[in-house]
Amino acid sequence: MTAADLPGPLHGLRVLELCDEKGQFCGKLMADLGADVIKVEPLGGQSTRTVGPFLDDVPHRERSLAFWHYNTSKRGITLNPEHNGGQDLFRRLVPRADIVLESYAPGYLPGLGLGYEALSALNPGLIMCSLTPFGQTGPWRDFHTSDLLHLAAGGQMAGSGYDPDDVPDAPPIAPGGGNAWHMGGHYAYMAILAALYYRDMSGEGQYIDVSIHEACALTTESHVTTYNYTGQVVRRHTGRAASPDDSDKAQMATRDGRWITIIRPGFQLTPARLRRMAEDMDSHGMAEDLLHEKYQDTQVIQENLEHIGQVLSNFIAQLPQDEAWQWGQKLGVPWGSVRSLDEIVGDEHLQARGFFTDVEHPELGRSFTYPGPAAIYNASPWRIVRRAPLIGEHNPEIFCDELGLSKGELVALRETGVV
Repeated sequence: MTAADLPGPLHGLRVLELCDEKGQFCGKLMADLGADVIKVEPLGGQSTRTVGPFLDDVPHRERSLAFWHYNTSKRGITLNPEHNGGQDLFRRLVPRADIVLESYAPGYLPGLGLGYEALSALNPGLIMCSLTPFGQTGPWRDFHTSDLLHLAAGGQMAGSGYDPDDVPDAPPIAPGGGNAWHMGGHYAYMAILAALYYRDMSGEGQYIDVSIHEACALTTESHVTTYNYTGQVVRRHTGRAASPDDSDKAQMATRDGRWITIIRPGFQLTPARLRRMAEDMDSHGMAEDLLHEKYQDTQVIQENLEHIGQVLSNFIAQLPQDEAWQWGQKLGVPWGSVRSLDEIVGDEHLQARGFFTDVEHPELGRSFTYPGPAAIYNASPWRIVRRAPLIGEHNPEIFCDELGLSKGELVALRETGVV
């Protein structure tokens, strides 16, 4: 067998996922690693199906590209948790599950008799993870939220934006793409794996209360720890990490109107490395005074970083982007090009690594290119095994083939608003 034929690392685990945008990424991480993730949607489909963009710009609950991305490898059923019949069906699924992942408001599922205490009585080894904006307790637990709100309250926006020197009175800026949901989903995923390890040792399940707000506060790089340990507040810096000091410029324009990122020169420039750079620049007549012996002193380099950066910037401005960042790489410094998304899709390194994955959509008679794995597993591979489920696609498979309902019973449940 080749690695591609082997099961994923989470093969054999079953997850019942009751999640909107807050938790669907966590479910995807488990599904693409081999877990049998059953997405339990409300009747008519989860609200995230209305999030664009849509295939061919045609708004439809089965054509949301965002929903497609976050729900790969999952099976899907519909179920009304507020109907007694829906609650009964969910309870019948629980003994077959290892994990319940849910993102409802605090108290919602317990109010329906579907909280952890009730479900663990049916399955003592059950791991239940509730992923909510502010957790199950505390003065903010019932507050309404959004991705933008979390990035503001969690600290990300305080460190994202432009330098006052570049844009006076610039506002904080939130990165796009659902960053808060990703952070919460990552922490939920790590917590679930830790609980699985604990269950392997003890045989016991447990309840996990994940707060997206706390996940965001933990994901501010060094902002919180800098303040706790030094009392200093980090500042926003254009295109580079926030820090308390006036850090060096990190982006430089190239001849073709593009940009490269060079990190902080002060962290990279040893006397030997600066010498090699200056020799190359001198071959183009652009080294200015950087070959002077004084720059063999580390302290002198640090005292003249602004000047060195300007000379370097002038040189980079004469090179095309690819030549500029590869020049830095050859000198042993972590430089890279600033790329647009369409350039990433064509990236030769990602293509060579097999990052992009073709996923079949048989109902459309087409396949589409998806982002692929973050890692290559040699013995328990990551893979997308199927496209996101259609609304209620696996109702017959789960309710009839597994739970034993007849086709007539399933029709009756549909007609009465249970599934």
